[in-house]
Amino acid sequence: MKATSSFFASRWVEAPGHVREVEGLPAGFRAAGVAAGIKPSGDRDVALLACDSPEATSAARFTRSGTQAAPVLLCRERCDLAALRAVAVSSGNANAATGAAGLRDAARMQELAAELTGLEPAQVAVGSTGVIGVPLPMERVEAGLRAAGAGLAAGGGEDFADAIRTTDAFPKRATLEVKLPSGPVRLAAQAKGAGMLSPAFATLLCFVQTDAALGPDTADLLLGVTAARSFERVTVDGQTSPNDTVLLIASGESGVRVEPETEDELRLGEALDALLRQLALLMVADGEGARRVGRVVVSGGHQLHVEAAARTVANSPLVKTALHGGDPNWGRIVSAVGLALPGTAPLPVDVTIEGVTVCSGGAAVPHDAAALAEAVQRDEVEYVVGLPGEGAETEVFFSDLGHEYVRINAEYTT
Repeated sequence: MKATSSFFASRWVEAPGHVREVEGLPAGFRAAGVAAGIKPSGDRDVALLACDSPEATSAARFTRSGTQAAPVLLCRERCDLAALRAVAVSSGNANAATGAAGLRDAARMQELAAELTGLEPAQVAVGSTGVIGVPLPMERVEAGLRAAGAGLAAGGGEDFADAIRTTDAFPKRATLEVKLPSGPVRLAAQAKGAGMLSPAFATLLCFVQTDAALGPDTADLLLGVTAARSFERVTVDGQTSPNDTVLLIASGESGVRVEPETEDELRLGEALDALLRQLALLMVADGEGARRVGRVVVSGGHQLHVEAAARTVANSPLVKTALHGGDPNWGRIVSAVGLALPGTAPLPVDVTIEGVTVCSGGAAVPHDAAALAEAVQRDEVEYVVGLPGEGAETEVFFSDLGHEYVRINAEYTT
């Protein structure tokens, strides 16, 4: 699948009525992206973003992987996560599994970016993405940061988004104007992610900016809730990354203060939720050669059961290859649910695909096979699974699995 001209391209994400797409970064932000020679392709690979407001607030979320990369460790140990004002990023090299030298390199990136932006090191976050276990080429990284620092501009968001990509087929970014009761604000984000994608979070980076004025607690609440409904709901291959980083920085330059438990907070949260969910779906659609996107919705009486079933369906190679080929083989859905919830008694599972019920109470039911075969040819395919009981429900978005994914990952370091 490819990006479309309209950001809100998925039927599963509805743009709020008080939001419209615009260009540029929110007030108070500058960004740049340059080619420093880290990527053999010669594409942009070093990015820098800075917030000029001394009153900026921020929030952050990181991978829960047990093998966290040096930039994640550094951010958690050395950054003031409530008052970040810049981020320095390298792509093409993850600076993961690089030991003490990797931590020194991440610290050097932080210190140089602080020097270039006139900030304290604790106000600068660092992110990296790419090949694991290879030392950063620091001469190139430093030269790239200096070039990015000299090129910081209010119109630099597009280059920034391009520079943080690895196997992404297209940049993932958007800027929204959000009408709040107290006045208009802007909300922007740049993200990357296409493979090694699974909650906790994924091989993703996402940087969000707003010119609304937010207290640190409000920023943290909004980011936490919306990340849980977006980046925690997607998978490409069931693999997690040591580098996942999601940051929100609020400059306050619009003059509109968003107070807790107000209509302003609700509407800004709705806009952020839609923004991050669509970015997450773009990652799944990119999916390193993906052709289609699936959504599995599972309901039942136990949250642990519906979550386990949804994850197992979404990560099943058999389900994913059927999705890729447009094959209405719903038996693979039933099989995946059985794997997630083993037992000795038959499980009365229900399965509906694109509105066509194919299984009820664990048994096949007559259905329009031609309509089903046509429905699974769409770019987006929805699977609904019912388990015994009521009160729990979850969703997971997932990509298909095809030849191109194998090729990309078979040749990733060669």
